[in-house]
Amino acid sequence: MKSLDLVRLARAAVLAALASCAMAVWAQAADPLLTEKRVFTLPAYTTFSGGALKQVKVGYETYGQLNAAGNNAIFVAHFYSGTSHAAGKYKASDAVPGYWDSIIGPGKPIDTSKYFVVSADTLSNLNTKDPNVTTTGPSSLNPDTGKPYGMSFPVIAMRDSVRVHKALMDSLGVKKLQAAVGASGGSIQAMEWAALYPDYVERVIHVIGPGFSISPWAIALLEAWVAPIRQDPKWNNGDYYGREEPREGVAQALKLVTLTARSWGWADKTFGYKLADANKSPTAAIDNRFLIEDTLTKAGFARAATTDANNKIYMAKANQLFNVEGELEGMKAKILFVPSQSDLIFPPEFSRKAAERYKAMGRTAEVFMIEGDGGHLDGVVNIAKAGETIRAFLAK
Repeated sequence: MKSLDLVRLARAAVLAALASCAMAVWAQAADPLLTEKRVFTLPAYTTFSGGALKQVKVGYETYGQLNAAGNNAIFVAHFYSGTSHAAGKYKASDAVPGYWDSIIGPGKPIDTSKYFVVSADTLSNLNTKDPNVTTTGPSSLNPDTGKPYGMSFPVIAMRDSVRVHKALMDSLGVKKLQAAVGASGGSIQAMEWAALYPDYVERVIHVIGPGFSISPWAIALLEAWVAPIRQDPKWNNGDYYGREEPREGVAQALKLVTLTARSWGWADKTFGYKLADANKSPTAAIDNRFLIEDTLTKAGFARAATTDANNKIYMAKANQLFNVEGELEGMKAKILFVPSQSDLIFPPEFSRKAAERYKAMGRTAEVFMIEGDGGHLDGVVNIAKAGETIRAFLAK
């Protein structure tokens, strides 16, 4: 078995152990939904910050067929540490399908027998070592120097990814989006779609999102999520390409992401006070661990195998810069907010307030709560709970 397959299986096993209950599964077609990864290239792109980039590339995959009018498309944006693999499998023998496979596919809430669904990797995607991910970011080679950009890469915001994705959609012949959909960082992109292209986007499905701007609370969390990388001497101010990478810092950073993306109820139910080793009590030695410590650490190191440190730092900054408050007047899309009841990153109050504000402007907004104690990640692993609400919203 290839090393990357082992990493994927390890990561899938860890995430399964972290889940408090199995993901609900919708009725499957006789054959699995299959997709393939393609690459879109822009010869030149200027970032919102004024940085000039050449040969910008992002990977993407599609499900379903675009109709003759080009107006049956849905764009699915991925979360902070995710990829464009939203549903289906690349080959039938793959161990696990895409992260939202429970709601994307024939007959499912995002019905690929009806909609043409597109998902694409962001700029500065974290998972640069996964061959199924294509992204332009600090780990990419600068065409002018032949060396990785490193920290000379220009500052990007989430809307830069959206603008590149819009060029992708244009190249595919898409004339209108029935919806821009996403969880967490994907919900931010979905809202950016509505702000940037108000006549192009009919609906936004904003899952476990912040509303119309990132909160100061989340800005601080995002900084904490990358602090262990900066503290790892091997990071070397971003100049580590061709050397030993700061894997310890990346693993600890990803461990912190997973912890804050859960909740105390999940921790109590999943781990309690169980020990990592029944024969090694934490009272006997300082390095003896509880099971929750051990599991989160292993998850961090498993995910670090495909994660680039600099890309993680740039993605944190891109999320910190999200703010469409000044563009609300021009937005037209109907919005479905889907918060998680136990979310500690974007508490449900954020969605409720944003929906009330949007409705007060005479626009359409709905809220559906994912109940449970799984925290922020309920918007990924338990999205099926919102499935029928999503189906109904797309039909309105």
